[in-house]
Amino acid sequence: MRVDHVVYAAENDGARATAARLAEQLGVAAVDGGVHPRFGTRNVILPLLGDRYLEVVEVLDHPASDKAPFGQVVRARSEAGGGWLGWVVSVDDITKQEQRLGRESVTGNRHRPDGVELRWQQLGVKGLQSDPQLPFFVQWAEGTQHPSGVGATQVALRSVEIAGDPDRVRDWVGVDEDYVPADVEFNFIAPRGNPGILSVTFETPDGPVTV
Repeated sequence: MRVDHVVYAAENDGARATAARLAEQLGVAAVDGGVHPRFGTRNVILPLLGDRYLEVVEVLDHPASDKAPFGQVVRARSEAGGGWLGWVVSVDDITKQEQRLGRESVTGNRHRPDGVELRWQQLGVKGLQSDPQLPFFVQWAEGTQHPSGVGATQVALRSVEIAGDPDRVRDWVGVDEDYVPADVEFNFIAPRGNPGILSVTFETPDGPVTV
């Protein structure tokens, strides 16, 4: 289990323009990621070190975006002005999370503009939908290239500041109270406030950048 990526909902001018602003802040090239046909969304990828990435996502005018929980949460966040949507944990065997949470994962896929297909299982978006401090889970399909491999980068994910309750998150993720992620720091504040990501800090060649 590891932190896989962080998700940023497109602002009013769309995913490409939003990603371009973030790319300029971080000093990394943004890459068009393609469409999620099952979710009615599209993304742009900013690759990070350590097999991680920043995903900028927008909702499409597509029936799937009204039905799929992921499309619903992206639409709601973008309509509120955009910004940090959530964070994602990758697992080797998502069936363990299915059994633990009593939920079924769903299949996701997208074709990059170069024709390469990425496939995965994801679980827990409804948890994020009801409680935005919670991550959702992803298991990348065997043989699928990790999205961080789309380009060179010198930028790393360093810390995430969350309005929320660390005990609630540990219980959702299924780790002990003394569990500490290896190389990403989590700072929890305002446990009784509106939950969700407040900011993310990246380490760049020019120093730390907080978004």
